Amino acid sequence: MVLMGSIFEIKKTFDQKSERVKSIDLHPTEPWVLVGLYSGNVNIWNYRTQVNEKSFEIAKSPVRAAKFIANKEWIVCGAMMASFVSFAVHPSLLYVLSASDDKTIKLWDWENGWECTKTFEGHEHYVMQVAFNPRDTNEFASVSLDSTIKFWDLGSLVPRLSIKAHEKGLNGVEFCDTEEKLYFVTGSDDYTAKVWDYDTMTCLQTLEGHTNNVTSIQYVKSDVNFIITGSEDKTVCIWNSATHKLDHVFTSELGRVWTIVFIKDSSKIILGCDEGILLGQVISTHP
Repeated sequence: MVLMGSIFEIKKTFDQKSERVKSIDLHPTEPWVLVGLYSGNVNIWNYRTQVNEKSFEIAKSPVRAAKFIANKEWIVCGAMMASFVSFAVHPSLLYVLSASDDKTIKLWDWENGWECTKTFEGHEHYVMQVAFNPRDTNEFASVSLDSTIKFWDLGSLVPRLSIKAHEKGLNGVEFCDTEEKLYFVTGSDDYTAKVWDYDTMTCLQTLEGHTNNVTSIQYVKSDVNFIITGSEDKTVCIWNSATHKLDHVFTSELGRVWTIVFIKDSSKIILGCDEGILLGQVISTHP
């Protein structure tokens, strides 16, 4: 659906049917997408050739978390049987954070046999996502189905701040680093996303437009910065990050949208859905 005055539009270019897609990660230098599937398999998909290059059977349960560790030529995967929900790879240190159904966050040292060096406790429900602060990578944020977002320092097992961010559980968090300020966006089972000022820890705007749980968030820097949200209502929404107005609504033909990645150098978007992956092009509607 193109809205009056829209700046952006998503055009579908390709889709590939598969089992339900639980996670997607983009390789930083190669045209590869790591796809975690409900079946327990993981695929490496080439978004330029639109071909599956490799497939691995990881587990007999859904692979809900899969990440590239590019400098080691590794992938790290977590399956439902081990209760992992998501991972965050530290940008410079030899660590991976895991978020889990057991209400904890764990820090793993891959140079020491993947030893768990710390366990962060404090959430009262499943931890759905963790993300490192791009301006201070000693800090990370976590969101949970307990309706809170917590901010932690790697050196402390106690959160430095906890905020009840939504009326229902949180599924995702994305930091938005602009030249002026640092923001973050949260997505929730209350059908909304919220934009927050990091310095004041206040909500600047509630993004209302979805009719089911908001499952994923991407912040995109461009000539006009924008926020992308995906939902179990089978839609993807593009929001103008300056005005916080809804700019475009795209409906997936492959069912509920579970995860999104945006490929900045080509303006492509990849959706992980109930019935496979969908590749689209984000185009400007301005002449």
